[in-house]
Amino acid sequence: MGVSTSSPEKGISVVTVDFPPVNALPVHGWYALADAVRAAGRDPDVRCVVLTAEGRGFNAGVDIKEIQAGGPSALLGANSACAEAFAAVYECEVPVVAAVRGFCLGGGIGLVGNADAIVASEDATFGLPELDRGALGAATHLARLVPQHLMRALYYTSRTASAAELHAHGSVWRVVRGEELGGAALELAREIAAKDGRLLRLAKAAISGIDPVDVRRSYRFEQGFTFEAEVSGVADRVRSTFGKDGTR
Repeated sequence: MGVSTSSPEKGISVVTVDFPPVNALPVHGWYALADAVRAAGRDPDVRCVVLTAEGRGFNAGVDIKEIQAGGPSALLGANSACAEAFAAVYECEVPVVAAVRGFCLGGGIGLVGNADAIVASEDATFGLPELDRGALGAATHLARLVPQHLMRALYYTSRTASAAELHAHGSVWRVVRGEELGGAALELAREIAAKDGRLLRLAKAAISGIDPVDVRRSYRFEQGFTFEAEVSGVADRVRSTFGKDGTR
């Protein structure tokens, strides 16, 4: 359990998240993920990073129970930890391929929205159920996956989009059967890693440098409203219903 790194092929590093039962990461898990991705990117022998997960789904966001138990200080910890993990993916010195199976929710959107490419299984679903959890955030990253008006509708309703829908919008590179996901992600990573390593790092820096939105600043702006919801009491009121019968 936790975050692990492996090197299945020359030039490729695979960072795997495993926090049963649903990969809802605690604060230390987000930081561990950030550290693993940054370390892989700094390795001069690595030319591409694959980000994947074990278990029932790719990512279910933050550990709501940890926040419920810890109050405002736990929320601040989760905010900072998520921001660091999302930034680590975006700022990784080499391209990052996200391999997504099952649900990709909340913080999962922050990860894949900042990745360079996404390969998904047919059963993958993407969404931000933040309003159902008394939180806000990651619209910055959802807006990198779908058009503006669809992003708003998905955000306000807490609905999800399928891998096929995101493929139609051009944000998912390839959709495959579940058993083919690992191979498909490695196939893309292998093609990327075949390029000159130094040139790849320059390309990553150049592409990130021309992004129209500063994703770190944009996400941190969103997080301010999450804390406003917390101190006003509305977040706790909504979050208190999380996981109970008859509620989402």
